[in-house]
Amino acid sequence: MRLYLLPVSTRRTLLYANKLNAASHDGSLIDRGAAFAARKWAQWEKMERGWQRKVVDYGNHAFRRIPFEEWGLKSVPPLSARRREDELRGRDAVQLVFPPAAIPEHKAEGVVRRLATERQALHRQRLIWCFVGMPITAPLGLVPLVPNLPFFYLVYRAWSHWRAINGGKHVQWLLQNNLLHLAPSKELDQLYTKDGQAPADEPAGKEQMLITQKQIQDFSETLDLPAVEIELERAIWQVERALGKEQEQTEKAPEEKDKQAPEEKDKQS
Repeated sequence: MRLYLLPVSTRRTLLYANKLNAASHDGSLIDRGAAFAARKWAQWEKMERGWQRKVVDYGNHAFRRIPFEEWGLKSVPPLSARRREDELRGRDAVQLVFPPAAIPEHKAEGVVRRLATERQALHRQRLIWCFVGMPITAPLGLVPLVPNLPFFYLVYRAWSHWRAINGGKHVQWLLQNNLLHLAPSKELDQLYTKDGQAPADEPAGKEQMLITQKQIQDFSETLDLPAVEIELERAIWQVERALGKEQEQTEKAPEEKDKQAPEEKDKQS
């Protein structure tokens, strides 16, 4: 297995796992169910009209807003007994691939540790709320000819949080047992460097993008990972959106202060 650290901005990084020998591990019933749902979803995406097409459109709209950090942790497989044994005995070595121009080698493990742990409490809390909501939405399934979308969405989100929790635990276990083999990538460096220069340090208090939507195909081809395209597209979109909102708030702050100043003077007079 390979774990990729792909910095999206100067403060946010996408973690993505590529299972090199995925076929060697028998999937759990939950994973098989998820695979079946994915195939069914793909079939619905090919439909041009009907309620299935509408469900897919609304679903994809919602999926795009699920934090990319969660998608990254979900890409890491849960730590089964067989996988634990294979990784301990070196039969399934785990590489941590990263661009040293953007992430210095001595910081790589710290970055992956932060990504594996910082959202664990949030995922546990959201998982509990999904379980609370399931019995409430289940009776909607009694309505004829209408799929119980709220219930199925909560089921999906519960599975998603569970996978993120277990993906994070797997990464933490790898770190605790010193099973991550650092693999600085010159190929990735070339994607992050401009005119042979490393990414510039961010100005004080200002976050900057390191990659753009135009570079996604270059990443996919360089890493030979077609599946990483959608992950990068989602991550870049979310970070750009977040930075845009922060910029709007920064620009509004002086205007609000200017409006409050005359009011305070009137009160004092």
